[in-house]
Amino acid sequence: MTHAAALVPEFDDEMAITRRMLERVPSAQGAWRPHPKSFPLGHLAQLVAWLPGWVTSTLTQPSLDLAGWPGYSYEATETLLATFDDNVRDARAALLVTDDERFASTWSLKRGDQVLFTQRRDVLVRNHVSHIIHHRGQLSVYLRLLDVPVPSIYGPTADERAPLVM
Repeated sequence: MTHAAALVPEFDDEMAITRRMLERVPSAQGAWRPHPKSFPLGHLAQLVAWLPGWVTSTLTQPSLDLAGWPGYSYEATETLLATFDDNVRDARAALLVTDDERFASTWSLKRGDQVLFTQRRDVLVRNHVSHIIHHRGQLSVYLRLLDVPVPSIYGPTADERAPLVM
């Protein structure tokens, strides 16, 4: 089985769950944070919307350069969902056309001329999916603290009695 064939079903499942979480983000609460050291809700949701784009970059570009990155902003939930949907579509398409030889090649994260790290693409894509899942988990806690109903993730939540997704 190719890397792509193994990854796409998991990617599809995780992105569907993540989208359900993003749909619940209250736009008016973007600056809210559970603690002074915590990321604001709007920035966390924006990061979750952007992260599938890192899969695309990892598979299609030699590197990603953080120099000149504009930083976070507060966007409406509809804008975040559109960004997320575009990034998921592009990432899925990149996964489907990437062969195992490309998965075995390396990719680098840079800031200007400084290489922050270089790693194999297959490892990084799995890390990106895990990174999305991690921040989605944070988002579920933020929603709970704001008393927003938390959607089913891998099974029922206190708010949603959906069947298991496996």
